[in-house]
Amino acid sequence: MSVTVRFAPSPTGFLHIGGARTALFNWLFAKHHGGKFLLRIEDTDRQRSTKEAVDAIIDGMRWLDLSWDGEIVYQSQRQSAHAEAARRLLAEGNAYCCYCSPEELEAMRNKARAEGRSVRYDGTWRDRDPSLAPPGIKPVIRLRAPQTGETLIEDHVQGRVVVANEQLDDLILLRADGTPTYNLSVVVDDHDMAISHVIRGDDHLNNAFRQTQIYRALGWAVPDFAHVSLIHGADGAKLSKRHGALGVDAYRDMGYLPEALRNYLLRLGWGHGDDEIIPTAQAIEWFDLDAVGRAPARFDFAKLGNLNAHYLRATDDAALAAMVAPRLEAAIGASLDAEKTAILVAAMPGLKPRAKTLNDLAEVARFYVAPRPIALDDKARALISPAKPLLSELQSALATAPWEESALEQAVRTFAETKGIKLGDAAQPLRAALTGSAASPPIFAVMAVLGREESLGRLADASGG
Repeated sequence: MSVTVRFAPSPTGFLHIGGARTALFNWLFAKHHGGKFLLRIEDTDRQRSTKEAVDAIIDGMRWLDLSWDGEIVYQSQRQSAHAEAARRLLAEGNAYCCYCSPEELEAMRNKARAEGRSVRYDGTWRDRDPSLAPPGIKPVIRLRAPQTGETLIEDHVQGRVVVANEQLDDLILLRADGTPTYNLSVVVDDHDMAISHVIRGDDHLNNAFRQTQIYRALGWAVPDFAHVSLIHGADGAKLSKRHGALGVDAYRDMGYLPEALRNYLLRLGWGHGDDEIIPTAQAIEWFDLDAVGRAPARFDFAKLGNLNAHYLRATDDAALAAMVAPRLEAAIGASLDAEKTAILVAAMPGLKPRAKTLNDLAEVARFYVAPRPIALDDKARALISPAKPLLSELQSALATAPWEESALEQAVRTFAETKGIKLGDAAQPLRAALTGSAASPPIFAVMAVLGREESLGRLADASGG
């Protein structure tokens, strides 16, 4: 079977985390089956759709490296095809014109509420002669939906789902102003794009029944459905901004890597035994719909952070330095020259274990590239203040030392022994002078990375010499 799937976001906001997971599942399914992954922007709500949101969706997809096949389809450019399908249904007797005024529809709804019935269109114009239509009323076109029997969906995630047709009314296909409704547009676009599988959130499950009826009325094959449960917060509540219901761009700004976010989203509702770290190539090989769970997945920032830390540690040092550099340049207000960049790359092995995100990494790396004199925190100032003469002597003792980690450690040990003090009494003021903090990676490794000139210069700054 030839597989073609689509991701079809509405550009009324940014690419949120749930949409990103839907896109990922579609992309993986297409890759796994050697099929096509298409992108359709459902921008028919012209009042709420914005170019900024479209751009953000495309940017988010590209950042996640979820490339699509062919050109982007914009639903708003296909309204004539949608309207033509409605007129065809009307001509074939599978749809009809409804001339109910807004006041009549409101009265219909109020009566249903008063009688404790579900609010549905009652079929007033289903079998009436259009010649009886009142003057001045532009009709809508409604689907002549089946009134008896059932509509059944064999869903790849939810299983067999059935609704009694009497619970579904004759939905509007074409509004009085000639614009198509959502369900009609989706069906026509999915058919014309040869979509074989519709993989989306289970908030669309009710739409699937209506769309199935439209497919059948048009005589078209119904695609396979897979409605994925929504994402909840770690506490089980509906996902909100405090849980992580943010745009993909926010995760990029927070310093998460795209490959880590893809891996994390993959595990939200899909599993392969106890495997947690799943590279993209492995995910493509393993992914299929039978392993997608029905229960809502729970978003957990702690798990995402741990996963991102793994991918940080696995990233090439030069590549990681290039990702961190813009954050550092913004923090220090200066561009990194070749020398500072080389220092940053050399520092990565000692910094990666201390960070979970690129922002963390930029924070712990800042002292390496900060312009002189480097800023000192309160603890560093407290360590340096009484130790300025000691630091001046230490500067002289290190001036001729071989600039290699073990040799530097030995030089400081010898200096401490000569002064009759503990190693820490020399090393802690040294750390404060070189890093501006009382905590850092191993100080002799820091010195080796900073180099002789930078290290001695910082010691001179701190000692006043």
